[in-house]
Amino acid sequence: MSLDPAVAAVRLAVRRTLAEAGHDPVGSPVVVACSGGADSLALLAATVFETRRTPQRVIGVTVDHGLQDGSAEHTARVVAQMAGLGADETGSVRVQVETDGHGTEAAAREARYAVLEEIAGRLGAGTVLLGHTLDDQAETALLGLARGSGGRSIAGMRPGFGIFRRPLLAIRRSQTEAACAAEGIDAWTDPHNSDPRFTRSRVRHSVLPVLERELGPGVAETLARTAEQLRPDMEALDRLADVALTRHLHPESGFDVREIAALEQAVRTRMLRLAALGAGCPPSELFAVHVDALEQQVHNRVRLPKQIQLPGHVTAYRQGDHLWFGPTSVES
Repeated sequence: MSLDPAVAAVRLAVRRTLAEAGHDPVGSPVVVACSGGADSLALLAATVFETRRTPQRVIGVTVDHGLQDGSAEHTARVVAQMAGLGADETGSVRVQVETDGHGTEAAAREARYAVLEEIAGRLGAGTVLLGHTLDDQAETALLGLARGSGGRSIAGMRPGFGIFRRPLLAIRRSQTEAACAAEGIDAWTDPHNSDPRFTRSRVRHSVLPVLERELGPGVAETLARTAEQLRPDMEALDRLADVALTRHLHPESGFDVREIAALEQAVRTRMLRLAALGAGCPPSELFAVHVDALEQQVHNRVRLPKQIQLPGHVTAYRQGDHLWFGPTSVES
C-alpha cells in the first residue's frame, strides 16, 4: 500500500528540519507545540514517525490560553490525543494572557512562546516545532502589506528563530488536513479561526478566497514566495544595523547625528529601532511612527532640546548634535 502523498510531504518537511537541527546534543528531546488542530497534529505524528529510530524523545505540549469556554476540557483531550499518537511525554500548561493595550492574538502568541521556551529549557530540549503552514505565511504577508508595516512584516514568519522551528511553511493547510484524514486523526477546528471579529479570520475566509477567485489560483503560494524572497534582504539589513549600532551608539553621549546622518536610511532607521528596543521599548508597542519621529530628529537642524516619548517609559532626547535615550522622568 502506497504512502499517502500528504503524509509523505509532511514527514519530509519534518525530516529536513530535524536534520538542520542536528547540532542539538544527541538524544536531546524535541518539543512539539500542539493545539489539537490539523496542522499541529500532522506535525506531531510526522515527528513521532521520523524519530522512531533515534534516541530523540518527542514531547507534545499544548497551551491553554483560557480564552474559550471549555478550554480545560479541550486541553485534556489534546493531551490524550498526543499520547495516542505516540509522543514519549505529554504536557499542558495554562497561561494568563495580558493584553497590555495590544491585541489578544499578539498577547496570546507572546505568552505561548514564552512558556514553550521555558518548558524547553527545563527539559533540555534544543528545538521546539511549530505548526505554521504556507497558508499562515500568506496570511501574515498579506496582513503586513495591508497594514503598511514595511518589509519586515511582509517578509512574514521566519522558518526558525532561537529554539523555534517551523517545518511546514512550504506545506498547504489542505495537505495537513489530508494527512490527518489519511492517518485517521480527528483534528479540532478552532472556532476563533472562523470568528469574523479577528482580522486573520477575515483574511482567511473572505479576502484570500476573493483574491483566488479574481486573480486566479496560486495567490497564497505567490504571497508566501514573496515573503521568502524578501526575508534575506531584511536579514541582511538587520545585520548591517547591528554593526552600525555597535559603531555609533556611544554609552555616554548616545548618537552623534552628524555621524549617523551619512548612513543609508534603511540601515539608520533599523539602527534607531534597535537602540529604542535596547533602551526598554517593548517590541510589540514600538511602531513605525515612533521610528519615523526618531528619524526626523536626526535631521532636525534647530539645535534645541527635543523629546520624544516612546513606549515602555522611554524618552529619546535630541540636544545639540546628540540623540540619546533614557527613562521617562516622572514629576512628583
